[in-house]
Amino acid sequence: MRAKGGGSARKDREQTREERAAEQWIDEGPVDVSGLRLTAEAAVSRAARKVREDGELDPEVKADVAKVLDSKRAAQLGDRLRDAQNALERERYAEAKRRAKSLMKELSAVAAVHEVVGLASYRLGQYRDAATALELARSLRERVEDLPVLADCYRALKRWDSVDEIWAILKEASPAHDVMAEGRMVVAGAMADRGDLRGALQLMAKAAEIPRRVREHHLRQWYVIADLYDKAGNVQKAREFFKRVALHDPDFADVADRIGAL
Repeated sequence: MRAKGGGSARKDREQTREERAAEQWIDEGPVDVSGLRLTAEAAVSRAARKVREDGELDPEVKADVAKVLDSKRAAQLGDRLRDAQNALERERYAEAKRRAKSLMKELSAVAAVHEVVGLASYRLGQYRDAATALELARSLRERVEDLPVLADCYRALKRWDSVDEIWAILKEASPAHDVMAEGRMVVAGAMADRGDLRGALQLMAKAAEIPRRVREHHLRQWYVIADLYDKAGNVQKAREFFKRVALHDPDFADVADRIGAL
């Protein structure tokens, strides 16, 4: 971040004790794979791509900022939004949320601001805050890519009808394969939460196929399938899918431990 002088820049660089603790927990804590929450990393990565390699905001976001502010102020707050998105990309979630929230008074009509708040809140486990912010972002600019995270927030809040509603929207939109995979995992997780393991496995059945080129979202889905089989007491099938994940990525989540425990 470029320092702009004075106490305000120093304040921007400083973190509260609570923020440092929250970020340490996120960085060092275990991945919540048992709960099937495997959607966040990809969603955060997509949001962070709104900062280009040259350090500039995504043109669409930059245009949104320019619509609501004069050119000088737009440049200033655009830089601050970029810093918030960079913090999100660096997995400094409490910092990203703080930076984005400081922009909400003047940039309340910019979807990207609410998106950063929502995704950072999600990674901090603050699902109610995350859902509120992501719904605000959605009201300003529909981004199908964020819907799996919003659905998972509603899953955490046990708002099952909202999960089903978002899943219907995703299926109708027919998004990229990785986004569809994230949505499928969330819905399967919601079904498992309600004790419907059979339904969850049926939903994940299509993802059991082995594609010509294995990508990250395939590994995530196979892990979910293995976890569901394990919960259902089918050790043989659980081992089969955990081993398939490990074959392509031995370091994926806790897959080695899961295999060893079967």
